Amino acid sequence: MENTLGLGLVRQPKTVLFGPGQRGQLGLYARGFGTRVLMVTDERMATTPEFKAMHDDLSAAGMKISIYDQALPDLPRQNVIDATAPFARGSIDVIVGIGGGSCMDLAKAVSVILAHGGDVRDYFGEFAVPGPGIPIITIPTTGGTGAEVTSLAIVYDDENQMKMAIADAHIAPAIAIIDPELTLSCPPGLTAATAADALSHLVEAYTARPKNPTPQQIATQIYVGKNRITDMFCTQGLTLMNKSLGAVVDDPSDLAARSDVMFAAYCAGMAINTTGTAAAHAIQSPMAAIGHTPHGFGVGALLPYVMRFNLPYCTSEFAQIGQTLGVVRPGQSERDQGRAAITRIEELLEKTGTPMELASLGVEETHFDQIAASSVKATRLVLNNPAPMTEQAIKALLARGVAGDRSWWEKP
Repeated sequence: MENTLGLGLVRQPKTVLFGPGQRGQLGLYARGFGTRVLMVTDERMATTPEFKAMHDDLSAAGMKISIYDQALPDLPRQNVIDATAPFARGSIDVIVGIGGGSCMDLAKAVSVILAHGGDVRDYFGEFAVPGPGIPIITIPTTGGTGAEVTSLAIVYDDENQMKMAIADAHIAPAIAIIDPELTLSCPPGLTAATAADALSHLVEAYTARPKNPTPQQIATQIYVGKNRITDMFCTQGLTLMNKSLGAVVDDPSDLAARSDVMFAAYCAGMAINTTGTAAAHAIQSPMAAIGHTPHGFGVGALLPYVMRFNLPYCTSEFAQIGQTLGVVRPGQSERDQGRAAITRIEELLEKTGTPMELASLGVEETHFDQIAASSVKATRLVLNNPAPMTEQAIKALLARGVAGDRSWWEKP
C-alpha cells in the first residue's frame, strides 16, 4: 500500500464549470463545437422547466436540436441502439448528457457510435475506442455518480445479463457543467442513494491499491491506482460529506449543503476515474440482480463489511480518513483511528437511510455462491481492492453482512 513512484495522475474534462446557475452558459459552450446538438436525458427531466430553459438557450445560440429522452436506469444496451438509430455518422456536432449517471453514460456511448459506427459491444473493455468521439457536455442532476467527469460508460448488456464498461480516455467529457440548483428537485430517496454512492466512491478511492504503473500501463489501463492527486480529491470530498451530507438529508432545499455534496461527488468522480472502485462495487453488481436495490444503497450497505475486510491491509489510510473526519483522539493507535473512521462513515450512511445489513436487501445464504462467482469476474475492480478478493472471502463477507455483524472482526 505505498505509492513508491510519488505519482500524481488524473484524467479529466478540458473544462469544469461549477456553481449555482452555471447551466445558463450551456449555449455559449455548446456553440463552440458546431450547430447540431443532441440532448440526451430521461423522460422525467425532459418535462422540467430547467430542461426547457437549457433547450431554449441552445436554440438562442442558433443550434439545431435533436432530443433523446428515453434513458433508463442501469443503462440498457437498447437505449444506445435507439438513441443512435436516427443519425448518420458525423451528423451531430456535440452531445449534451443531462441527468443522472445513466443519462451521462448514454451520451458517452452515443458519442462513440456516432463517431466510429458499430455496436456498443465493440467498445467494451479498456482503450477499445479507436479515436476521439463526438464532443460531450455533461450536466449532472444528482450529487452522486461522478459520471460527469469520468472516462467510463456503464452499459447493461441484456443478452449477457451483465454490466459492461467502455473504459477509454476518448470518452471523457469535453465540458462538465455542474450546477447544484439542478439537484433541488431531486427526490429525497434518490438524493440519499446517490450521496451514499459518492461516499462509497471516496472511501474506496482513498483505500484503493496503489499500483506504481509503468508508462505502458498508464497508456493502456484506466485504473492505475491511488496517487497523490486522487488522495487530494478524496480528502476534499470526505471533508465536504462530513460537513453537509446530514444537512442535505434533513433539508433538501439547503442549496449550500447541496453544493457541498455535489462538489464532493465531483471530487469522487475525479478520483475513481484513475483509482477505480473496489470490492463494494464488484459485489453490488451481481447482488443487485437479487433484490433490485438502488445502486447507492447497495454499495452503501456493503461498505461497513468491506471496510472491516480491508482495514488490516490499509490501516494507515483509514487512520488518515479518521483524521480528515475529525474523529480521532490523541494517542490512539492507527488501528483505533481507522476504526473511528469506519464508525463515522457508518453514521453518515445511516443518515442517508442506507440499510446496514444485507438480509433486508433480499440476500440469503443460497445466493452466496452466485454472487461470489460473479464478483470475482469484475477483474478491474478486484485488482483495486487492498484485501485479496477470493470467492471464499466474498462468501464469508456476505455472511457477516446478512447477519449484520459489525463487530471488529479481523477476517470475515
